[in-house]
Amino acid sequence: MNTQDTLHRLPLTVIGGYLGAGKTTLINRLLSEDHGSRVMVMVNDFGAVNLDASLIRSADGDTIELTNGCVCCTMGGDLFMAMGDALDRRPRPDHLVIEASGIADPARIAAAARAEPEMRYGGIAVLVDALNFPALAQDAQIGPQIRGQVAVADLLLVSKSGDAVPPALSIALAALSPAPQVALGALGSVAPLLLGGISPGPLRQGAGHGAYVSWSGQGRAMTRAALEAHLQAAPEGLFRIKGVISGPEGGLEFHKVGPSIEITRCAAPPEGRVVGIGPAARLSADQIEMWWNAAG
Repeated sequence: MNTQDTLHRLPLTVIGGYLGAGKTTLINRLLSEDHGSRVMVMVNDFGAVNLDASLIRSADGDTIELTNGCVCCTMGGDLFMAMGDALDRRPRPDHLVIEASGIADPARIAAAARAEPEMRYGGIAVLVDALNFPALAQDAQIGPQIRGQVAVADLLLVSKSGDAVPPALSIALAALSPAPQVALGALGSVAPLLLGGISPGPLRQGAGHGAYVSWSGQGRAMTRAALEAHLQAAPEGLFRIKGVISGPEGGLEFHKVGPSIEITRCAAPPEGRVVGIGPAARLSADQIEMWWNAAG
């Protein structure tokens, strides 16, 4: 019997959801929980995963190994090569979790997993931002993509709603998908759901999306008040922007999703970085650059 015959089929769960829905927060929770499994998580934005320093055992390139046996790494540009890397690891992980980009169709990743004989498909969990979903779902440009992500879900995890899914939102989601709905705030632990608690349904194809423009730049030193005022004046098409900057008060980490702004204190970074994204039909990278550089 060769080594391959003794290896288990690797379960794969896909995490989807639009920009700012809370995918990174969910992954942080999963990686920090004491679930006893060797979980490998592939993410698109490695720097966005805020791992507790006490969990980190070693770092090598784009991979961080944690003391609880989990591994977190970037997915890279080729999905099939990334999945191959997971399958080739020894010992093989107990579970693979892939975070789909906020503007991606998670069903495409699921289709690749179903085509891999060494993998066992574990379903798609899609995060829904309770605060911004109603308006986004009706947006002429973004709406079809948002609704398409919900339509392919096997599980809907509702963020920013406390411990219950708002009734009006629940009705709207049920019209798009028969998937179970769970409020993230009601979960003491996310591992039981993500690592085997999803019942995959038939694979459905989500909606495609139009062109997006992304931008990245250097952080500018600002006070908290100045940063908040500047973010409130962001270009209308700049749907998502996040970063870490230095200022007289120390470091500031910020996230803006639509009209929602969150600013928290952090360690002052050696070099501040900012990234933003939005539909190309509504703004350009030059417009984002001009706005950011106008910060006082």
